[in-house]
Amino acid sequence: MNTKIPTIDVGIMFEKEIHFTLQGEFRDSRNDLLTGEWKVWFENGNIYLSNNLAAFQIEESFTLVPENPETTSITLHDVTIGINFHWERKEDQVFKGGLKFIIENERITAINRLSIEDYLTSVISSEMSATSSSELLKAHAVISRSWLLAQIEKNEELKSTSAAYQSFTETEDERIRWYDREDHENFDVCADDHCQRYQGITRASTKLVEQAILETFGEILSYDNKICDARFSKCCGGKVEVFENVWEPVSHPYLQKMVDNDKDPVGFNLNLKEENAAESWIFGNPEAFCNTHDKKVLSQVLNDYDQETNDFYRWKVTYKQNEISKLIYKRIGIDFGLVQDFIPIERGESGRLVKLKIVGTQKTMTIGKELEIRKALSESHLYSSAIVFDKEEIDGEIVFILKGAGWGHGVGLCQIGAAVMGDKGYVYKEILNHYFQGAKLEKRY
Repeated sequence: MNTKIPTIDVGIMFEKEIHFTLQGEFRDSRNDLLTGEWKVWFENGNIYLSNNLAAFQIEESFTLVPENPETTSITLHDVTIGINFHWERKEDQVFKGGLKFIIENERITAINRLSIEDYLTSVISSEMSATSSSELLKAHAVISRSWLLAQIEKNEELKSTSAAYQSFTETEDERIRWYDREDHENFDVCADDHCQRYQGITRASTKLVEQAILETFGEILSYDNKICDARFSKCCGGKVEVFENVWEPVSHPYLQKMVDNDKDPVGFNLNLKEENAAESWIFGNPEAFCNTHDKKVLSQVLNDYDQETNDFYRWKVTYKQNEISKLIYKRIGIDFGLVQDFIPIERGESGRLVKLKIVGTQKTMTIGKELEIRKALSESHLYSSAIVFDKEEIDGEIVFILKGAGWGHGVGLCQIGAAVMGDKGYVYKEILNHYFQGAKLEKRY
């Protein structure tokens, strides 16, 4: 067992100009001590730093290391959270650890460097309410730690291979794309929902969160002596999806199809890859752990901005024909003309669309995977790709009605389902065994 706690780099924000405040003293790359209010900006290929008294050019890779990590912190101002989601906004965020600035794509990237255990304290409080049940918090601590270390391992593997990582294929008739974290070459993970939601110590943690981290210290899920790529989403919609239908075509034995319940719901064909079964499932209201309206339980998982989403287990969105035609062109850059129809081509184990054919007056093309479909059909991201399409004529105008299930990709742990399990008395090991069948709980440091 390795006793050293890993340190990670988290990409926080990407701007031409960044304002930040140092609470306490930080040693910079020139070995000077800095404190107080500063701004850093990119201009004519260079980075400049100023505190309103003096401005000077700095190196392309500039670091700030806390003199006393226990008492110092950094505030980054106007950090964008919820990038491309319906609740996107800016807020000031406070971070422990150090800070690094680099140039990427003619912008400055601010990177927070800290220990994985400090990172987890924030992630648990950012991904859900810090007042969640202790068993839910412990389960989430284990999967967040596992996911992060698995991504770092994957990054190292990608760097060591000469083969280019492919997440995009396109022909005249088909565009298939998945969105993972492979585009982060200069840090381990980003701070937004694209990776794991991380907002420093902005979201107040509690003794319960700190205790959950402490009680699972160094614990990860493993399969076949390898750290599990432990995924999670808000709400699976009643059935969990498999990894390869969302990301690269790799089957992980611990990320397989399963009903989010301790028994199969009555009256449903569970082969949701079949269109009729998927329609019945999405139109229906099957029993599942995540099928709940219990505000006490939901408040454990949903932060204030997440609670702006009222319907998540089953939901409906309506678009006029002209409206959705313009939206798709805006969102994914393909001009279908006037959209005539949506034809499901391939569904996953949870009923989520893996491939969708869009028929238009100018072009007919199949798109996938699930996040590309969600991106195409919403100003931000549609709640999920578990969708059934209906077309009606209302007041002489064609209208498309999208009825859907779940919130997120649906792979791995279902956060709302896990919250319900915790409320029902399941302990964290039982929650992990439910969502990651065959995986082993193991202490790594």
